[in-house]
Amino acid sequence: MDQRNIPSDLEDQFDDVLSRLQSKHLFRSDWDIVSFAVFFIFIGMCLLLVILVLIRCCCCCCCNDKPRRRKVGIDNMAMVP
Repeated sequence: MDQRNIPSDLEDQFDDVLSRLQSKHLFRSDWDIVSFAVFFIFIGMCLLLVILVLIRCCCCCCCNDKPRRRKVGIDNMAMVP
């Protein structure tokens, strides 16, 4: 890629974005809207998972006293050698 084209390409893209913002037509097609929605759903799910992990870590750090588990059921003596 030629170095002389990069500044002009960036300027063209910047002008395109500014013209879309001024005309209030941010999306060219339905696919743009769908990809935008999928992207934000993905980001939202990632943030939700991070928040759930942080909540889980905070709850585990605060509660050092773990209740002992009781054995439920009966022993199967036929399985004992």
